Amino acid sequence: MENQNKENQVNIELSEEVASGVYSNLSIITHSPSEFVADFVQLMPGVPKGKVKSRIIMTPQNAKRLMKAMQDNVAKYEQTFGVIMDVESPSVPPMNFGTPTTQA
Repeated sequence: MENQNKENQVNIELSEEVASGVYSNLSIITHSPSEFVADFVQLMPGVPKGKVKSRIIMTPQNAKRLMKAMQDNVAKYEQTFGVIMDVESPSVPPMNFGTPTTQA
């Protein structure tokens, strides 16, 4: 059993630049039959233009795994710190890039 655990381990490298992270207060998610695209945007108060800070492209299977991992982590967070209040998003015009309707 111990050898099997060692075989399933993956080493992941995290550079200093990536480790510092990118702040985002809006995400725009679109999809095609073969991929999901998540754009992470930074909007500043009083500035009508946002800037995409990061784009992640993944397979539908990995998008579903990410969704499940996020649901699990939100549940664990709420067990520890209390329920996250869902506040209304600032008024953002609908965005459609020729794909199905987006949700943020």
